[in-house]
Amino acid sequence: MYQAKLQEENGEDLGKTTCTSEVQAAFILSSFVTFFSGLIILFLCRLLWRIIKKGGNFQGTGFVLDFLSSGSFHSSTLRRLYFYGVFRDRIEMLLSAQTFVGQVLVILVFVLSIGSLIIYFINSTDPVGSCSSYEDKTIPVDLIFNAFFSFYFGLRFLAADDKIKFWLEMNSIVDIFTIPPTFISYYLKSNWLGLRFLRALRLLELPRILQILQAIKTSNSVKFSKLLSIALSTWFTAAGFIHLVSIASGCLTVCLSMSILFANYIPEMVELFANKRKYTSSYEVVKGKKFIVVCGNITVDSVTAFLRNFLRHRSGEINTEIVFLGEVTPSLELETIFKCYLAYTTFISGSALKWEDLRRVAVESAEACLIIANPLCSDLHAEDTSNIMRVLSIKNYYPKTRVIIQILQSHNKDFLPKIPSWNWSTGDNIICFAELKLGFMAQGCLVPGLCTFLTSLFVEQNKKISPKQTWQKYFLNSLKNKILTQRLSDDFAGMSFPEVSRLCFVKMNLMLIAIEYKSLFQSGYCGLILNPPAQIKLRKNTLGFFIAESPKEVKRALFYCATCHSDVYNPELIEKCDCKSKSRHHLSVSQLGSLHWSPKWSQTNFSFSIFRTLLGNTEQESDKLDGSGMFHWCKAVPLEMVTLKRSEKSKHDFRNHIIACIFGDAHTALMGLRNFVMPLRASNYTRQELKDIVFLGSLDYMQKEWRFLRNFPHIYILPGSALYPADLQALNIEKCSMCAILAPSSKPSSSQTLVDTETIMATLNIGSLRIVPSTEKHSTKGQNNSCGKSKYRRIPTLTELKNPSNIHFIEQIGGLEGNFTGTSLHLSTSFSTGAVFSGNFLDSLLATVSPFKPRSPPNLLERGEWVD
Repeated sequence: MYQAKLQEENGEDLGKTTCTSEVQAAFILSSFVTFFSGLIILFLCRLLWRIIKKGGNFQGTGFVLDFLSSGSFHSSTLRRLYFYGVFRDRIEMLLSAQTFVGQVLVILVFVLSIGSLIIYFINSTDPVGSCSSYEDKTIPVDLIFNAFFSFYFGLRFLAADDKIKFWLEMNSIVDIFTIPPTFISYYLKSNWLGLRFLRALRLLELPRILQILQAIKTSNSVKFSKLLSIALSTWFTAAGFIHLVSIASGCLTVCLSMSILFANYIPEMVELFANKRKYTSSYEVVKGKKFIVVCGNITVDSVTAFLRNFLRHRSGEINTEIVFLGEVTPSLELETIFKCYLAYTTFISGSALKWEDLRRVAVESAEACLIIANPLCSDLHAEDTSNIMRVLSIKNYYPKTRVIIQILQSHNKDFLPKIPSWNWSTGDNIICFAELKLGFMAQGCLVPGLCTFLTSLFVEQNKKISPKQTWQKYFLNSLKNKILTQRLSDDFAGMSFPEVSRLCFVKMNLMLIAIEYKSLFQSGYCGLILNPPAQIKLRKNTLGFFIAESPKEVKRALFYCATCHSDVYNPELIEKCDCKSKSRHHLSVSQLGSLHWSPKWSQTNFSFSIFRTLLGNTEQESDKLDGSGMFHWCKAVPLEMVTLKRSEKSKHDFRNHIIACIFGDAHTALMGLRNFVMPLRASNYTRQELKDIVFLGSLDYMQKEWRFLRNFPHIYILPGSALYPADLQALNIEKCSMCAILAPSSKPSSSQTLVDTETIMATLNIGSLRIVPSTEKHSTKGQNNSCGKSKYRRIPTLTELKNPSNIHFIEQIGGLEGNFTGTSLHLSTSFSTGAVFSGNFLDSLLATVSPFKPRSPPNLLERGEWVD
């Protein structure tokens, strides 16, 4: 026998044997044979597959190819490939820790790797040339650990797109060189340390594990955890290598020098080479798998916000990959985010301005290309122009690519439709947050509380709270609602929208707010109609827009059957029926042509013209509208004619007017006040119904905005500030219908806490004004107040906050039980009553505008039009 028992000085048998060179070679060669044989097999399989694919281009090349191209083989293969693809997607979800089970699996692998490393440390106290027998209790435990590692290795192998690339990854090499020796030890009934020290390289996963546990959130903590993991893994690996070869005479010094070189230079060189290969490679398009390209402002904040909103659905339901095209190599924190969302994201370094980089991300095969802007940049115009150039580059490279671009200044939108290949009908879209924000606030001035209603449709409240009052319970439940789309049942065909809307509300507890209407005369035109009149009848296969909590609820509108559900009043009982005798009394397409619509109407104002014609809202000859017929218009008015003076208050006795408080100077970037005025000058209001709009702010700033406002009627300007009560009183603020306090453009260097200083101070100033109602003055004149208190009317205000957490400067939240790390805007009384608005929720709209649906819910709100 080649084994000799080792005895201690006391003569006891410790179960240790001396490992000969043959045993050591068996342990080491098992890993090398596994590695190289597997690599050769993968290369041969890839070569064979390429030969088969190339042979598929030729006909009549043999029985095998004829069989592979036969219909029966093709259908069965497609079925197997489908189930394999679904299975692989599920595995990818687990490995990327996007589900709870996946997070447990990843953390368990890391913990067991540390346990295996600890077992190695325990066994390393023995001499290098000794082997442990199975009397050592740590050996079976390590065998169980490695069996689990083998299972995890198999999952990773099945989920890998490129098997050869997977085989050469660091974690794969660690498994290949540590798992096979364990099974060799089971066969030989003895165990040798060998290359088990490589398990220490698993410590490089420490930053990812800490981020899954939400233990690190800042860039400094990510950097520290990564440096710590590199230092520990390099230290333990080098020590294990030294321990392995120290049996050789005279090599300790050489090994020590090599370990120092390895610890200081090799990991960094490998990381730089790997990152360069990793981020400069091309994206591999998988047939049948959808993906989108995101470029522009790729930072930690923008990526986090986009992923949070794009993936906010239940994990595992989104089968879309996101390819980020960034011009700068990602930081450690951003790289960690990409690793946490590995199943969804891929980062490629490049620029959308270069065709070579667009080819690398396969933009021609993408469902859409999203361009994110930087709202905190110092030059908003330069940011917009650079993004417009990206659009031009993408459209020139592949004109059919669908582009969704974020624009900061609304007047820069005019350049995009001038691009020859820009096509609204195929889904090209512009998202201007400033335009939407001001449009929402304008609607809030006309209908108090509408801002809160619209915001609640886009805000997802995940915090668990216990409301004390009844209204708080109803309000918090309303935050669960969102805009959902669903095809309507064909049994609704021929019915008017009010009839369908009432039926959906009474029978199904659903709120139908709009439909997608297809023109009978304009081929290809399809538009959204919000609350259409009774003259418009629904047709088959109509898409409806609902306000509901879940997609399951809106399915009732699809399953509704006039025969089976006519006497059903419990919404839960409206399910898919087996009724074959559907009602046949629906109007046909030809019967719907009795409205006599003219096909010469333009697609821009098609829906609006239908509304005005059907509702009979004909304007008087004195009312002037713009070219689209959507807004009231007047001849250009000089700025001097609308500029007011505080001393001339008696000349303008404003009543039921709207005051807009502006903060800015000659150097402030344009806010786009035109977007605030347009909904207030919509032509669905008569000229007599228009409310006066008075801007209170710097005259220097208003001179910059005036060229966009001079053609709207009944607009006035008072140079001054909302921080001075005298200026507010000069505008008869006590008689206004709404006072809107607009936040100025963001400054890059401004603190997030102090970004709302002017708006908060103005809100407190206006709130401190004591206004006694006129009826109260007459009723209490000459009488003593029996209660000892005066009754004052509160001035209606609508304040914009750029930072929602600054709401605590305006009010203290009360009445809700729950622990909050910060003050939540959406749980405040001011927000619930429509007195405060924040545009931060608009960040979700870039992800809400679905890359796969050209017409999405945000388009309902862009013009701010409601049809009464």
